[in-house]
Amino acid sequence: MKTVAIFGGSGFIASHYIKKYIAEGVKVYSIDIREPKVRHDEVTYITHDVRNLDGLVIDEPIDCIYNFAAVHTTPGHPTHEYYETNIAGANSVCQFAERNNIKEIVFTSSISPYGPGEEQKDENSPLTPNSAYGYSKMLAEQIHKAWLERNSDHQLTIVRPAVVFGPGEGGNFTRLAAMMRKGFFVYPGRKDTIKACIYVEDLIFAIEAARATENNFELFNGAYPERYTLEQIIEAFKAEHFPDVKVYMVPKFVVLGAAKLLQIVNFLNVGIHPDRVMKLIRSTNVYPGWLVENHIELPGDLQTALARWSKDTDGKFD
Repeated sequence: MKTVAIFGGSGFIASHYIKKYIAEGVKVYSIDIREPKVRHDEVTYITHDVRNLDGLVIDEPIDCIYNFAAVHTTPGHPTHEYYETNIAGANSVCQFAERNNIKEIVFTSSISPYGPGEEQKDENSPLTPNSAYGYSKMLAEQIHKAWLERNSDHQLTIVRPAVVFGPGEGGNFTRLAAMMRKGFFVYPGRKDTIKACIYVEDLIFAIEAARATENNFELFNGAYPERYTLEQIIEAFKAEHFPDVKVYMVPKFVVLGAAKLLQIVNFLNVGIHPDRVMKLIRSTNVYPGWLVENHIELPGDLQTALARWSKDTDGKFD
């Protein structure tokens, strides 16, 4: 029986991997400092801090490590926490792999190392992070690459996901849906912001395609080839799921001022924060060059992904 160890197993993407592997009969160890939202009888759960894995013992061979463990929510954490968890965690996971003679690691990085900008970025673009999260992910990539180079038998897959959405996400797309469910959406000064994105199941498909190549190292951007604009995303939600929503365009300075006020009173519980508003007006124009060049056809696109998400959550988009 194949056996995998998933660090950060209580997280969003990891929870979908766990369901996939349960269905395939793969033995799963889920390691996280947090309790999972849902426990599965088939999974072995281990409570452990990824920053120090010296005391972690798994008494059987592991075929592959998935390293999803990270402090990632922005805004949400002091600067030092991104470095302490994301860099120390990368070191600990790689050391754990070496101690236990584990030959394969899958690491989820981020598109944050590219930094903000309107220009299109692919896997060959320079890394110019401007946040603690982006810097920490860039350094964590280097740590995993150093592990790869220490043994010719090692195999490493690094994915830089764009905005990942789907059941259990609780992030950007969930907040968009929550706002539209209340009957409105406000464009903060522009509609043409490019927001590269991908559905969680399609991301997993892409990761497994990268793992299946004959190369011992693959790095790719996890996103749909179409770099959807914010307007296209909103219209996709409206077309099939929120046809009666009212859409408004408001100058950026007005929306930011209102967001600061609503943050204080948490008006309507829509999760508005000034930094999240800024995300809506900053493009993440990331292109999945590796997927396109290798003719990897993803199972769906934005429209079909929203339909799958709606079906799986009875239209709640939670």
